[in-house]
Amino acid sequence: MDKIAPSKTALDLAKQVLAIEAEAIQSLAARLGATFLDAVALLLNCKGRVVVSGIGKSGHIARKIASTMASTGTPAYFVHPAEASHGDIGMIARDDVLIALSNSGESEELLTIVPLLKRQGARLIAITGNANSSLAREADVHLDARVEKEACPLNLAPTASTTAALALGDALAVALLDAKGFGAEDFARSHPGGALGRRLLTHVRDVMRTGDDVPSVPDSTGFSEAMLEMSKKGMGMTAVLDAAGRVSGVFTDGDLRRSLAHLDDIKAARIADIMTRNPRTIGPDKLAVEAVQIMEERKVNQLLVVTGDGTLVGALNMHDLFRAKVI
Repeated sequence: MDKIAPSKTALDLAKQVLAIEAEAIQSLAARLGATFLDAVALLLNCKGRVVVSGIGKSGHIARKIASTMASTGTPAYFVHPAEASHGDIGMIARDDVLIALSNSGESEELLTIVPLLKRQGARLIAITGNANSSLAREADVHLDARVEKEACPLNLAPTASTTAALALGDALAVALLDAKGFGAEDFARSHPGGALGRRLLTHVRDVMRTGDDVPSVPDSTGFSEAMLEMSKKGMGMTAVLDAAGRVSGVFTDGDLRRSLAHLDDIKAARIADIMTRNPRTIGPDKLAVEAVQIMEERKVNQLLVVTGDGTLVGALNMHDLFRAKVI
């Protein structure tokens, strides 16, 4: 069977689609005003949950909006309007706010359930492309998502209209996120299984080595004993402590190479004479990703973990951070 190769027309058409959809979103931004703020206020003051609904392609967009809101601090879920007519309407309570999507504003499945929901006290935000539609008239707040034309050459398939509705839903979610002070750590808690969650929820204390696994020697130690500690603990370094157990320095593989280059008898040296003084350290309550940043900036592979007064409580290296999937 001969393969069909796309023509140059396909590329031109693709560029046209993107231009039409970009123009639709720009026009939408220019129309935003008081009604958008009314919608945000209604959602902020919702004592129940946000329910998002739509049929067909609008239903797919509604699912995405609900998912985005739920992951950014606004409890939300999707209800299929046809299923709502067959029992799922019981999932929507009087304190909820329904966001209904329909480009025509005349979707029969939505218009069937809207009067029932309003009768029990739920509020309605309608996102439509027709301000004179039945759904828009029923709404407590109507958001105008009309587009001049679809990106489909036949002006039939929902394309620009669904893009506009999706962008408007994202705008609502982000406005709510900002109003609620939802931060990066909140987002991470909503995504504990993802890379962002690991980066923002993992602290140094969660990945550092502790107790006897941490290489350390007193500052009176000789070179040979320090090398033995480094070899035994396998971190390529050892902390050097003063009499009170506070970090006074660190001795690393790099220090060893530098010492070999300028000392005639390194075995006779005290570790305090060849260590790196005042090394960069990190606290146990810092985020693990901050340890990564310090290591990258200082071009080191290990960090000592200390309390506020400089007492050694742990150590970690790049391998520990890799194992924890922080990097």
